[in-house]
Amino acid sequence: QVQLVESGGGLVQAGGSLRLSCVASGRTFSGYLMGWFRQAPGKEREFVAAITWSGSSTYYADSVKGRFTISRDNAKNTVYLQMNNLKPEDTAVYYCAAKRLLINVRKNDYDYWGQGTQVTVSS
Repeated sequence: QVQLVESGGGLVQAGGSLRLSCVASGRTFSGYLMGWFRQAPGKEREFVAAITWSGSSTYYADSVKGRFTISRDNAKNTVYLQMNNLKPEDTAVYYCAAKRLLINVRKNDYDYWGQGTQVTVSS
């Protein structure tokens, strides 16, 4: 069984920063694309960022480009999301996800999902 466990969420003021972490366990994630999605109350889950296994390619939603940075440490089976200059509209539950195939990286049809971590940005 695969487990993805997110951490690092919390309450922060607008303009502040948070770093989310996602630790994968249960199997090797060699070759997997890792992504972050978020879901705000009353809204659909949306893509935030993704990174290939090698880290050579990253993908971002337009709404976070230039503010968020995704990275990974394969030796630790961990993916990170550094979030800077946070805005109230970034408030959501953030989910980590893993996908075997490198296609449709922005689509939420990933193979494995974490339980999510709450990020709240106050104005």
